[in-house]
Amino acid sequence: MTCTCVHRTIFRACYDRFRRCVEKEKVMTKVTLDLPTGGNRRYSWGRKDEEFIADFCLVSKRYLTAEEYRVFRFHYLLGADWKLCTRQLNMDKGDFFHMLYRIQQRLGRVFRELKPYALYPLDEYFASTGRLDAEELRSPEAERVVALFERRKDRPVQAPLLRAA
Repeated sequence: MTCTCVHRTIFRACYDRFRRCVEKEKVMTKVTLDLPTGGNRRYSWGRKDEEFIADFCLVSKRYLTAEEYRVFRFHYLLGADWKLCTRQLNMDKGDFFHMLYRIQQRLGRVFRELKPYALYPLDEYFASTGRLDAEELRSPEAERVVALFERRKDRPVQAPLLRAA
């Protein structure tokens, strides 16, 4: 059984990364090539920063109660300080901070134990998890994809234009 302070530390590490991903200029994001694992020979492209932001928000919404998610949304997502949160949510200061500790503990544990792809450890989430063995690396398809990736590595990747909904 892991100590609750470890889960809170995991949450804070993930939240710090979430904040950096949100605050980063969108022209700074990059597209990464995820290599296949095992018998799967499908390559995929992804934007890890945007994927992490979405995973962080959706996992939090899924695993918190409605009351906890309200506090989470006001304090962590919208950035309100404790005084504003307690006033808006009609909470006592002590109850508010105890709820924050429960939220950090619960989400830290979820971020670490999430299957099949955990949000923590962060280096594993942001690294290309797929690895090619020697036989797969010699395949014609792998050589084409790696060659294409190497050719385009020097050119900046343009983000597609998104329509406002």
